[in-house]
Amino acid sequence: MPPAHARRRRGAAALVALLALCGAAGAQTSATPSPVKILVESPRPGDVVKNQVHQAPIRGTAIAFGERPIDFDIMVVIDVSGSTRIASGVDVDRDGQIGINPQLEPSPPGAYPPGTLSTDPDDSILAAEVRAADALLATLASGGRTRVGVISFSGEMNPNTGHRTRYDQQDAWLEVELTSDFGVVRSRLPEILRRGPDGGTNFAAGLRLAITELSGLSGARSRARPEAKKLALFLSDGLPTFPIGLGSVSDPGDVEAALAAANLAHRAGIAINTYALGPSALTNPFAATEISRITLGTFLPVQNPGDIVSFLQGTSFANVDDVVLTNLTTKEVSTDVSLLPDGSFSGFVPVREGRNQVRITALTSDGSSASIDVELDFETSGQGERELALELERIRERNKELMLLIERDRIQRFRERQRKELEIGVGKEGDPPTAEPAPGR
Repeated sequence: MPPAHARRRRGAAALVALLALCGAAGAQTSATPSPVKILVESPRPGDVVKNQVHQAPIRGTAIAFGERPIDFDIMVVIDVSGSTRIASGVDVDRDGQIGINPQLEPSPPGAYPPGTLSTDPDDSILAAEVRAADALLATLASGGRTRVGVISFSGEMNPNTGHRTRYDQQDAWLEVELTSDFGVVRSRLPEILRRGPDGGTNFAAGLRLAITELSGLSGARSRARPEAKKLALFLSDGLPTFPIGLGSVSDPGDVEAALAAANLAHRAGIAINTYALGPSALTNPFAATEISRITLGTFLPVQNPGDIVSFLQGTSFANVDDVVLTNLTTKEVSTDVSLLPDGSFSGFVPVREGRNQVRITALTSDGSSASIDVELDFETSGQGERELALELERIRERNKELMLLIERDRIQRFRERQRKELEIGVGKEGDPPTAEPAPGR
């Protein structure tokens, strides 16, 4: 279930649509079951679409799981460990100033208090995580088929010994139980920021609490929905450092505990998408990648932690990555489609006066696709529908932002690869590099 970066498959979906223009057979003619079902909500059969511009709005739902839209239970699991106070590299609070980590940037002596990791605390990794959850919720309609809850996790650490404070301590907290009232969820997110980052990183605690709530086990505050598709979105900027040993070191037991929790999640039918935020998490992402592999989720490396805001907003619960509209009558392809996480979509297709045959093509996460054809009648209206034009512009701007983010991420990864190749070359000529301990908390 890839998030925003899956938009790089848009070209593949457009190719599918273009094949239709080249004389491909009618949609869904194969005897094999379709990998995705497309339901059109509007326009309905017999409706006449009227607009001042030659664009027709189309709304519907693409479903990769069966014949009808399904329910989704989503738990957002947020790392609040001490390292999330580090600057995210993005102006999260949109105050015009990007907080930096003075430990990594040149600054005059005494310019910032000792231990400062972000010159603007509201631009920290934790702030980016919280805003990402808020942005995701903003794309969803309250009262629908999706419920969302929020969990935070870290690991209380004895400042003198570096070990856990108590053997039975609680390292994960349910911030909001699963609910379809997203206004309530969004209103409680600032409380996570108010408390701030602290402690080590107990992956297992966060995962086990997510399993309890999504499955409705004993002690859960969320009502169980056995028929719902269950997914955890697991955000962390580092490696598991608890429940074993020091909270500043990732021990094998910490990883084993996390993977044991992942196996429990898999048996409970819960997929886990893991998001590794920043250099520390990407130094050795074994735990994060294995958690997603075991649970049949996805792993997403986020080089710049602040980009999680856009990536999480573009995630897909429905295993549908893209929807493309093709007017077979005018031979025009439109990618002006807004696809929401639950598979619902709305977009615009160029049309001409009179009868138009439109093909709707959906691309699933495994690369397969399916299409349906609909006929719509269009009339030019004397009354301008300004809201439709504004909606079209909004969709185009959002898709442009997503594609720019994807391109920036690709370029950044390419440059990082070039730097690593250069370092390897230098290492061959000089002394071998000194091994460094795994980053801690």
